[in-house]
Formats: sequence, structure tokens, C-alpha cells
Amino acid sequence: MKIVHICLANFYIDNYSYQENILPKMHKLQGLDVMIIASTETFIDNNTLGYLKPSSYYNENGIPVVRLPYVDFIPHWIARKIRLYIGLTRMLESFNPQIIFLHDVQFLSIKEIVEFVKKHRHVKVYADGHADFSNSASSFISKHILHKVVYKYCVDIISPFVTFFYGTLPARVDFFMDVYKTPPSKTKLLVMGADDDLVRNAKDLNLRSVLRAKYSILDEEFVIITGGKIDQSKKQVLELMKALNNITDKKIRLIIFGSVAEELMEKFEALFNPRFMINVGWVASDTIYGYFEASDLVVFPGRHSVLWEQAVGQGKPCVFRYYPGHNHIDLGGNCNFLYKSTSDEMEKVIKESIASIDNLKINAEKKGINYFSYYQIAKRSIELNMEASEI
Repeated sequence: MKIVHICLANFYIDNYSYQENILPKMHKLQGLDVMIIASTETFIDNNTLGYLKPSSYYNENGIPVVRLPYVDFIPHWIARKIRLYIGLTRMLESFNPQIIFLHDVQFLSIKEIVEFVKKHRHVKVYADGHADFSNSASSFISKHILHKVVYKYCVDIISPFVTFFYGTLPARVDFFMDVYKTPPSKTKLLVMGADDDLVRNAKDLNLRSVLRAKYSILDEEFVIITGGKIDQSKKQVLELMKALNNITDKKIRLIIFGSVAEELMEKFEALFNPRFMINVGWVASDTIYGYFEASDLVVFPGRHSVLWEQAVGQGKPCVFRYYPGHNHIDLGGNCNFLYKSTSDEMEKVIKESIASIDNLKINAEKKGINYFSYYQIAKRSIELNMEASEI
């Protein structure tokens, strides 16, 4: 069976652990013939968004990727904004898929998907969504022009042919129905998750012991880990550092990974305590699983990122900042929440989490690894095993 993953509504970044990377990988492992059609938008130097030249190649998982050029009959910045491409129909006709999986729907070239499916009625279409009010529709023009007019048009024309619209967070399910008016009967949650191979490797290679030895962390020491892009949306990491500086337990260590925004660097350096804090800097996405494995408690006190699901999917006890519509990571006893993300609250919740770490760990390992397995999520995404469609 052939499946094409369409990544034209946003960036596509090779060698990362975003959903558009891992779902195709899992579908290939499940025996499907997989292709990715993507935009030229990507990360440049793992830091800023930029653009590559159109190209065709095989990615790190041996999956063919075609990056399409934007149309040239309108200004380039407009083409990028409304996402009009050259060559989509030709690629679809050449590959002739039985399944089309759309990673987001906000691109005007979606009309070519519609025409293709009208001609090939046997083709099934699934569409996910990564937009919610925390990352989209924040201005009047974005909400009322781009989303409620331009992008809603994209949803309206593809909707008759879509089997399911998948919000990747509960808040994104609501966004589909509230902003794009998708039918509730075919709008549902499809969580992001953890790469099963990397979870397994972290355990099989005993990376907990390897990394703890690398940083001279004793077996009896309790390791908390946090990180990501530490910027204005995740500046609560500074409050976490302040909270841990106030805790007198000498057996606590803090590992921080990722990048620190320039405007936060001075505060970060002032709070950094080399006695028990370790700053490992930016690490490759597949390496993060090893650092999670070396930790005892994962703390993300700022805005949501895919790292949340990866940590839960690795079976790690966690502490998260609570946001409405983001409660899918609470499987019952595997995590605690922060409601203000102040240093005082963090100090209290971390102490409570350490005191109950055995129960948190049991629930995290029992529930998280299965539900947030990307291998199982990939099956659910295209209904490969209907018995697993609802958990």
C-alpha cells in the first residue's frame, strides 16, 4: 500500500523528531510504500527558519522526499504565505498513492489534492492539525483573514474527502471545530508521541548509566532534567533554576539542554549553579532520549513542545505547566502540574514529586510507553488496526 505524507503547510526538517518525521518512518516499518512531499522551508543551522532549493533525495530513514518550488507568477513572499507550489499534481500522479496524509491543511495548493482525489475516488485522506490559540490566530488579520477565510477555504474544499481531521492536542481538536468548522463526527485527537526505536535504544544501551557516569552523577543522586528552546515562551526555566537554588537537598542535580535566547542569557548565567547544575547545550533530537533516560524527573514549566509527549512516551515521571486543552499527557498518576510556574510553586511541586517518585514512576512506565508509542499512533492514524483506535 502506498502512502504519501504532504508537508506543504509548514516547514519540514530532516533529522528531527517532529510528527512529520516519525509517522512516515513508522509507516515504512509497518510495510507501507512511503513518500514525503514537502516545502522548501526548514531550519537553518538548527536555529532559524529558512529555505532550501527545491530538490529530491532520500531522508535519514530511506524515504524519498521531494521539496517543491513555490509558484513564480506572484511575488515570492505571497506564494510562501498562501503556500502555492509547482508540481504537486505531477508528483501525485507519478506516485499514485492509496492514502494521503496531510500534515496541516493551510496551503492553497490543497486544491490539487482535491482534484486528484476526485479522479481517484479510492484514495483515503487523513489530515492533522498543529494550530491552536497558543501558537496561531493571535492577531486580527491572522485570525479573521488567514484562518477564518483563506485557511478555512482550504479545509472546506478538502473536507468532503477527509476521513478524519486529527488535532494533535485537545486544544487543536477544538481549533479545528471552532475556527474551521470541521464536523465533530470526524474530528478527533491523535496525540504526538515518542520514537519507539529511540526509547528502546536508550534502555538497551544503558544510557542512564553511561550519561550519569559522563557527568559524574552518583547513583544516589536525583536528576531533574529540563530544556528545549529557552526563550520568552519558556523563560519559566529560569524560575525552575531559582527554585532549585532554594532547595537545600545536596543530592539533587539539574541537567539543562537546548539553546538559551540571547535576551535571557544574563539571567540564566546568574542563576546557573555549577555545584549541581549541568548545561549540556543543544543536543540532537535523537540524543534527547538518552538524557531523559538518565533523569529521574522531567520538568517542563513553560509552553508545550513535542518534548512533552516524548518524555511521557519514554515512561518518565514529569511535571508540566498546566494549560487548558493540553491535559492529554495526564494518564492518571504519571505527572504533576504547575499552575503559576513561580519559583515558590515549583519548589513545592518538585518536593512533592520527589516524595512520591516511586508511584509516579510506576504509572509513567505502565501507561505512558504504550499510549504515546509512535508505532501505535501511526497505526491509529490510518486505521491499520481498528481495535487500537480508541484507548
